[in-house]
Amino acid sequence: MKTALPLAVALAASLGLSGAAAVDDHSAPPDPVTFSTVVTTPLAIEGLTADADGRLYTTGRAGVNGAACTVWRVDPAAAHPALVVVGFLPAPSATTQCSPSGLAFDARGALYFADGDRVLTLVPDAAAPPLATIFASGVPGTNGLTFDRAGNLWTGDGTTGAGRVWKVTPAGEVTEMFRIQPMRNSTALGGIVAGEGVGRQARDFPPGAAANSLGAQDLVANGVEFDERGDLLVADTARGAIWRVSFDADGRVENRMGCDATFAADTLCLESIWIAHPLLEGIDGFALDRAGNVWADANERNAVIFVAHNRAIMEVFRNPPDSTTHLRNQGPLEFPTSPVVSGHMLCTASSDGNRRDNSPNTAGEVGGPGQPKGKISCMNQRVRVPGLPLPIGR
Repeated sequence: MKTALPLAVALAASLGLSGAAAVDDHSAPPDPVTFSTVVTTPLAIEGLTADADGRLYTTGRAGVNGAACTVWRVDPAAAHPALVVVGFLPAPSATTQCSPSGLAFDARGALYFADGDRVLTLVPDAAAPPLATIFASGVPGTNGLTFDRAGNLWTGDGTTGAGRVWKVTPAGEVTEMFRIQPMRNSTALGGIVAGEGVGRQARDFPPGAAANSLGAQDLVANGVEFDERGDLLVADTARGAIWRVSFDADGRVENRMGCDATFAADTLCLESIWIAHPLLEGIDGFALDRAGNVWADANERNAVIFVAHNRAIMEVFRNPPDSTTHLRNQGPLEFPTSPVVSGHMLCTASSDGNRRDNSPNTAGEVGGPGQPKGKISCMNQRVRVPGLPLPIGR
């Protein structure tokens, strides 16, 4: 009978790695891994973060024009975790909907939210939930959020596809720092070539099919996080990649830019890709642990991926196929978007998007008729290396 290898050993063998080049047994994910639902939400959610006490925060996406979005706090360690209202996000106008994505705390305990072309902020309060105020505007597509040691907020432009990454000062001043190379050099994505431009576009099946162009994926600047060295990591959903960007003592980008004259001059060269791998296809948010390892949500694959600090990579968990339909849309993950590693606990939001492994999204625990629209799930096993406290330097 063939004996199954431990996860770290199997990974090392598959990559031809040994010794220090393999995943350290002390930081490798547990094997096996399972997930359980902590709480469901009546509205769809995307972003997720945690405070210093390990309590989780997320926001519902309002489905009514002009309605405020609710900010919830959840204690996953409680005997019966429940949604506690701690604030509200105003809609952009009486005829539009708020649709928040990324969340991040600053060093003073204020919580920030990416929503459309604006970043909002509030201090969570369960006794008197406040209405968030606008911290910054003029950041179209703002998605993932993270803070650097100096208290600047960083964000990318999400589904706009242009790949812009901005720094926002504590005073709310917005500066474009660089661009992740878009999938095409068309004028629509910030390039100089008319029409569709030159390049490629990832397409997901479903909703794509041979007879249509649905399922197109142009998102290249998604989740963002700083590591302890001060490098900024950026999730590239379309390529299934993570970029690494370094800065000098004055905060200027050190990576090479301008390698292709058909893109904007501040576009990073492709050598700035830290890792690209099929396991990362559909990468959305990610979290770092104290050893510099990455825990990423590959939402289109209903999977959680581990990338060691030396770029060894493994799949921590992926939904099993249903025995009848052979689809992976039954859960426990239903389009996971934003993982959080708090202490030795890993939790993720599931937004139930209708793409690839999660399509059709009416199956599973959320998204069907009369069902909740989002949920938070946590890994039942302990993360061996505790999460990196955020913001860096807190």
